[in-house]
Amino acid sequence: LNGSTFLYFAYGSNLLKERLQLKNPSATVYCVAKLKDYKLVFGNHKGLASQRWRGGVTTIEHSPGDEVWGVVWRMNMSDLESLDRQENVKMGTYSPVEVNVSASRQDLSCRTYIMNSCVYAPPSPQYLQVRSPKCTVRIMQLVINDMCNS
Repeated sequence: LNGSTFLYFAYGSNLLKERLQLKNPSATVYCVAKLKDYKLVFGNHKGLASQRWRGGVTTIEHSPGDEVWGVVWRMNMSDLESLDRQENVKMGTYSPVEVNVSASRQDLSCRTYIMNSCVYAPPSPQYLQVRSPKCTVRIMQLVINDMCNS
């Protein structure tokens, strides 16, 4: 990678290409990877459900022995501000963090986002429609392709 691109590890609704590319047109699938010692949880920032989702959305939290599978996207630096805006970084909803993920052939340093002040909540029906089944099927296809090409 060069200074004009970065890697972004997506684990929630941004697994869906159509959603991510809507405001971040440079995003292309780089690989499937897993984040060790984290788990996926559903919740709301400070317990307040967003108007869009009306229920819990995904975040990750440190959890030794667990893992989160996701997609690593390669993106132009020009989309970084848009991605931060999408994750409500300035409003304090999510914080960007650098994580090391394991792909089939290498470990990668990626940007991802962790919700601040998360209060656990059941996933919203709208969010689950975005995440599955299409998204789940697609990530499974990517995992299989990644395994077959290693």
